[in-house]
Amino acid sequence: MKKYKIAVLPGDGIGPEVIAQAIKVLHSAADAFHFELELSEALIGAVAIDQTGNPLPEDTITKCRNADAVLLGAVGHPKYDNDPHAPVRPEQGLLKIRKTLGLFANIRPVSTYPILYDKSPIKTERIQGVDFVVFRELTGGIYFGKKGKSEDGKSAYDTSEYSVDEIDRIARLAFDAALKRRKKLCLVDKANVLETSRLWRATVDLIAREPKYAEIEYSSMFVDNAAMQLIQWPSQFDVILTENMFGDIITDEASVIPGSMGLLPSASVGSNVALFEPIHGSYPQAAGKNIANPMATILSVAMMLEHLNENEAAKSIRVAVDQALEQWYVTEDISKQFAKSTSEVGDWICAKIKELKASA
Repeated sequence: MKKYKIAVLPGDGIGPEVIAQAIKVLHSAADAFHFELELSEALIGAVAIDQTGNPLPEDTITKCRNADAVLLGAVGHPKYDNDPHAPVRPEQGLLKIRKTLGLFANIRPVSTYPILYDKSPIKTERIQGVDFVVFRELTGGIYFGKKGKSEDGKSAYDTSEYSVDEIDRIARLAFDAALKRRKKLCLVDKANVLETSRLWRATVDLIAREPKYAEIEYSSMFVDNAAMQLIQWPSQFDVILTENMFGDIITDEASVIPGSMGLLPSASVGSNVALFEPIHGSYPQAAGKNIANPMATILSVAMMLEHLNENEAAKSIRVAVDQALEQWYVTEDISKQFAKSTSEVGDWICAKIKELKASA
């Protein structure tokens, strides 16, 4: 029987609550599909600062490096977010874990559910059939470049840098994903202005011409136009490939399309280990109230199991989530009328996984 080591980082705010449900679902899938788990919990974010003074302690790094995959809840707390002079911030833990583990590709799928069409700020006819995935480069660009201030504090700079190798490795992941999907890939950049974008364009253009990717319908789009097109005609996209800051912005924009951020999972992958997390934040206002939507974290578990080649288990989780939505077994962010608690939704999905396996 296969055994997987999973590092669990609950983090801040609602992180521990949604992670608790994800772990229940993970155990249910393991029982139903016959694999074993070895879980190790570790600190990250504000809770790590509070306990150790470090948003990413060395113990956390060690546990993540020794794991087959990492499951993360959320990072962030108002006492740090609202203090512009805070010397250490929870988000520094996120940036450091990405760099330390070499998590160079952030993968965010976005799809819509008929039950939520009226929750989306975009007209129903525009979001029907939306199903795309964004590949965002995660360890380069302006977030990791040289930065500083002048001595008088009246000017500042942030430097964006990219190498061909950094672009090539994520581009190939995106093209390979497109081959398994609808065979369309759009590069989002700002090549009319930025030198780094021109390097992206030149590098990705060469990859697109390789015989291996001859079937791919390849295009490019400036980021300002892409931001507009995501709202006007999101169903045109299949795979979107972009750099770090642009990816940060357009994935947040894309997150409103389905009607709830509580349904969107993500993966951050590298050469050795991969990390899986919901895209929503720590939502501190809901912490401890048992009202947060755990589905994005549960769907992140499904992505994790696919990464570990436990595809049937992953499929059962997705089907269970779909059926929970169809039957309005949801938290209050989706329906106040039918609102269930965080733990009730987790329990229902666990039971459904077992039922699906038994009837297979």
